[in-house]
Amino acid sequence: MLHGVTLEEIVNYLVRIYGWEKLGQWIRIRCFTTNPTVGSSLKLLRKTPWARAKVEALYVTTRKNKLERERKASL
Repeated sequence: MLHGVTLEEIVNYLVRIYGWEKLGQWIRIRCFTTNPTVGSSLKLLRKTPWARAKVEALYVTTRKNKLERERKASL
């Protein structure tokens, strides 16, 4: 599910869906809670494997849930 998706696309998608406030509540990293920007988030996520893993896991879960809802709606 991550093949071909950049980290920037992942962050932008999650911000669009949840907003910075929710992201900061779910993944407790300062770049999501204090003056959040995509740039500062990318910088930290590229250097911090555990934070990147959490963001990627949230992205995968969010995409799977969205696809499941769409599948159910089309039945």
